Amino acid sequence: MAVEVPRVDPATGSRTDPSAAAGTDLQADGPWCTVVWNDPVNLMSYVVFVFRRYFGYSRVVAEQLMMQVHEEGRAIVSRGSRERVETDVQAMHSFGLRATLERAGQD
Repeated sequence: MAVEVPRVDPATGSRTDPSAAAGTDLQADGPWCTVVWNDPVNLMSYVVFVFRRYFGYSRVVAEQLMMQVHEEGRAIVSRGSRERVETDVQAMHSFGLRATLERAGQD
């Protein structure tokens, strides 16, 4: 399933022009990806909240990614340049989620 990744300015937390990201999916956005891992601490509703708040995902997309984390133990939540993915990983850590970066194609 291809998921559109809205652009978020890490400094302000606001999304950039969504029309600029139209048609962009996780596969086409770069050689690095942000992986969020399952943990026994965070509630599923909180993980959905984080995905919606930080990435700007719709409720449906955030719930699908959360269920992938829950059922498969991990989910790729963003792709892009190494710098962008490092920012996303740090953001996930700031929300208390376990996240790592890896090269795309290693999943």
